[in-house]
Amino acid sequence: RKALNEELTKLFNELWDADVHRLRPGKDYTIDVQGKAGPAQQGDSAVQDNAARHLFHHVNEERLKSIKTFATFISLLDNYETSTGVAEVVTSEEVVENNRFLDAILATEVMRLAHDYLLRKNLAKPNLADFKHQLYVIWFQLYARKEGDRPDSCGFEHVFVGETRRGNQILGLHNWVQFYLQEKRNQIDYKGYVARKNKTRPDKDDQVLSIQFSWKGSVKPLGSTFIGVSPEFEFALYTILFLLSEERVTREAVKINEYELQMVVWRHGHHIGTAYPVLLSTTSE
Repeated sequence: RKALNEELTKLFNELWDADVHRLRPGKDYTIDVQGKAGPAQQGDSAVQDNAARHLFHHVNEERLKSIKTFATFISLLDNYETSTGVAEVVTSEEVVENNRFLDAILATEVMRLAHDYLLRKNLAKPNLADFKHQLYVIWFQLYARKEGDRPDSCGFEHVFVGETRRGNQILGLHNWVQFYLQEKRNQIDYKGYVARKNKTRPDKDDQVLSIQFSWKGSVKPLGSTFIGVSPEFEFALYTILFLLSEERVTREAVKINEYELQMVVWRHGHHIGTAYPVLLSTTSE
């Protein structure tokens, strides 16, 4: 296991503390972790369901809608064709929505701190409009997931919205707001939690969870996600990791708040392929 990256741990905790838009467990939302997930393989269509109820028992939607970064983020979630191999069509209206979201997050302290850090490393453009363009390319510019396909994906779609491959595999979907909204529409079925080694079960105030769920007819045996954090917080973390390294896969061990995490970012050329946190005390990714 890689040693903790002290520099990133310090920075990410600054971002955590600056994340004033983060929803508070037990106050702005409540989760119901229920049973421990059973064994499953990627592509399984049916697995044992050890959680009869939704993971999200309650979320204060008024608060979500009143925070500009969440509101603009939610407007992006219906902009994608989730099947890989199906070309994405980006309308001019969607481009406006993407820009509106980036403007909203760039106005936050979290993204200001991230930008300052990247500037010190000579990895970001000083001018905010140029930095925004950099973010647009990394997250929203389309690319083909598979050689020879038409542009069918982008970093934002993969990480935050989720994608399916051949109808039997779930890709990405590492965002709690999307999870909650899909669950509310009965599109997602939460199957149970995956325990951390040193902790038999998650608490209802844990803000990083490893979970199993099914979506669009497929099972994700293990997906990990932050819970309650703002979109700008996740954007900041993943963008920093992406820009710090030229590697195809970047893995950095950090401790954010009480959570020991391996932050994982896959690169797809100039774009993010995927990005997610792994609780270091869970057994696998």
